[in-house]
Amino acid sequence: MSVRSKRYKESEKTIDRAKTYSLKEAVGVLKKLNPPKFDASVDLHFSINVDPKKSDQMVRGTVVLPHGTGKKVRVAVFCKGENEKAAKEANADFVGGTDLIDKVAGGFIDFDCAIATPEMMKDLSKLGKILGPRGLMPSPKTGTVTNDIVKAIDDVRRGKVEFRVDKQGGIHLSVGKVSFPEEKIYENALRVIEMVNESKPASVKGKFVKSVFISSTMNCGLKLAM
Repeated sequence: MSVRSKRYKESEKTIDRAKTYSLKEAVGVLKKLNPPKFDASVDLHFSINVDPKKSDQMVRGTVVLPHGTGKKVRVAVFCKGENEKAAKEANADFVGGTDLIDKVAGGFIDFDCAIATPEMMKDLSKLGKILGPRGLMPSPKTGTVTNDIVKAIDDVRRGKVEFRVDKQGGIHLSVGKVSFPEEKIYENALRVIEMVNESKPASVKGKFVKSVFISSTMNCGLKLAM
């Protein structure tokens, strides 16, 4: 059994567990909770009515948060030739071709997002067991396999995040920091909720999103009204 901190227990007293909150109301409550000693993330937690084992019920997509994530994203770009120059000029953190692939194969994984040109995907496939489980494998579906390297880097810098249903039918992602103004947290969260709802597979019948909770790091969650 996990032991809750005194701060967590104090915050829990201010929340009605039986209540469902509007998004705007929930954000206001989160901002008033006793925060940890760092700039906590604000996260959304979805329970989705899908069977992740079925390929036609896989839920995956991307969304550009209107106000970004509030954290620096380390970007690795796998490319060659002129694209290397363009990626470096666009301030990618790590840029390279087979040399970068070999570096990652050797254990280097200090980046949050990977982008690749189509020509690199054959060589990059050998990193599937390393990048795949970490959600870092570039994919055309998320815009991270592209010849427009500069745009892809810019999208990530502006707050483009990926969401994907896990094996338990959940989606979890950050929508900003507690230090953000309420309106920015609200607008980021609303955009994510809209995009997740729009990602409903055609094969799914009935209610798609079973529940959504919003929380901040090391604090209690609030159930949102659907």
